[in-house]
Amino acid sequence: MAQIGESAGTSGVPERSAARGRLGVAAVAGATFTVVTSEMLPVGLLTPIGAALKVTEGTAGLTLTVTGLVGAVSAPLLTPLWGRFDRRTVLCALMAVLAVGNLLAARSPSFAVMVAARVLVGVGMGGVWAIAAGLAVRLVPPRSVGSATSLIFSGIAVASVLGVPAGTYLGELADWRAPFLAAGGLALVVLVALAVLLPPLPAEQDVRLGGVLRLFGEPRVRTGLGVVALLVTGHFAAYTYVRPALEEVSGVSAGMIGTLLLMYGVAGVAGNFAAGAGAGRSPRSTLLVISSVLAATVLLVPVLGGSALTAGVLLAVWGLSYGGVSVSTQTWLLASAPRTREAVSSLFVGVFNGAIALGALAGGLAADAAGVGAVMWLGGGLAVAALALTALGKAPASGRL
Repeated sequence: MAQIGESAGTSGVPERSAARGRLGVAAVAGATFTVVTSEMLPVGLLTPIGAALKVTEGTAGLTLTVTGLVGAVSAPLLTPLWGRFDRRTVLCALMAVLAVGNLLAARSPSFAVMVAARVLVGVGMGGVWAIAAGLAVRLVPPRSVGSATSLIFSGIAVASVLGVPAGTYLGELADWRAPFLAAGGLALVVLVALAVLLPPLPAEQDVRLGGVLRLFGEPRVRTGLGVVALLVTGHFAAYTYVRPALEEVSGVSAGMIGTLLLMYGVAGVAGNFAAGAGAGRSPRSTLLVISSVLAATVLLVPVLGGSALTAGVLLAVWGLSYGGVSVSTQTWLLASAPRTREAVSSLFVGVFNGAIALGALAGGLAADAAGVGAVMWLGGGLAVAALALTALGKAPASGRL
């Protein structure tokens, strides 16, 4: 019968010094930064990608959709397949796949080749994220697990601060292909860092696909995954098309886009660490605040975002609230299934990236049918639904891992 076998806590976990553990956490944070930067690069480049490959902005948004879909499917399917392989070796292999995907994207002569490249990015991204999410507990002492988890997830927020805006700036200075080339090189650098800085990480759990799917039977896990689905779908329905929205609703020039995305990202880093601390005490309370602020902010963009100043303020608050989503929802799920970390993390990654794909697709349909203002109403409405589910659903008593 398919099942998830459990280890006896620390069996199979290598001996490590505190310093080695911190370096390992930093390397894993570099990996999450790289995979999320790679996934999100099209956000600031939709207009030039569409023009170069002769597709609409809505169609160009599929470069994000396909990556999210592949990541959503690959995370829960690959997790059982890598079975007893050392997790350091698996991470390095996945980073190599990510590098190849980015380098192929940089050379894409057509939209079909770009889609194939983004499939490879999705495989690497989904696999890396599924492993990375639960590694803090294996790399640092118990008292440091919360802060180490926040640091690993800070790679996601820092990707918004540095990765996406840097890609946008580089695309303006050179062309849209240069950011993908840079992301491929960065993936190779991180691969080396993981190989050097991580200790051996033998498989801790025997994860089976049937056992992964049985986690849906846990009410707290179901609620947490539902909140992930609603928040992330709503966010990406709106955020995937933030560049066209800023240009059309707020009248922001192309040269200002990178600056505004940088403001968003800086706020997102602050939100990540603030939410990490709050989720450790109460994931439900933290996500109630996040959902409320995110809903209000996104809904106000088409109403109050008529100038660069107000759009910048709203984008910063948006970043502050959304920056805490990953670490808060992951804390909720790990606290709901503490003995099946890799399994529940693979579900988290699958739902999260499926929501990215669905959000980008829904946003593209809304943008093509009713204009970019419609995607903000869609995103805000889904955040309101997430607020209701967070308030009414089953939740862990605390976020202690």
